[in-house]
Amino acid sequence: MLTFDLDPAVTPALRDSVCDLWTDVTNAGGAVGFLPPVTPEDVRPELVRHLVAMAEDRMRLLVGRDEDGRVAATAFIGFNSHRLMRHWASVYTVMVHPSHQGKGYGRELLAAVEQAARGMDGIRGLRLTCRGGMGLERFYESCGYKEVGRVPDAIRAGEDDYRDDVVLWQSLG
Repeated sequence: MLTFDLDPAVTPALRDSVCDLWTDVTNAGGAVGFLPPVTPEDVRPELVRHLVAMAEDRMRLLVGRDEDGRVAATAFIGFNSHRLMRHWASVYTVMVHPSHQGKGYGRELLAAVEQAARGMDGIRGLRLTCRGGMGLERFYESCGYKEVGRVPDAIRAGEDDYRDDVVLWQSLG
């Protein structure tokens, strides 16, 4: 079972732990914005962009810690700046460390994201995208998300490997 912290203090240790998690998830084949192999130096600039968005109140971080207190899971919740879309948020970089996969932590993480979003003023829905061809749609649907769109071949995962960008929605209303 994970313990969750929304908006933890971003210390160097937390930053490095999230960077290492992102690296490990990518290198284990996770679809979190990179293709393996990556190093922490490859991931760090994207993490910094997320941290800047947090500092500008455009994004929030949810961290799940394992029984030893280590960062085992994360999700970023991003807010819309468009005046007609401020009632929903996007969920980014949903990650569970490979050593913890298969323990139900992904479901715990998504339930914690939903709970956190329900506590955010005016948020009535969550949008999440995933890389097609990996079975992720089935997992997210089993957690209450509904596929609402698909852009064919929008993600280039290799020389001749194009994947759909799948859009999922979770209503909180």
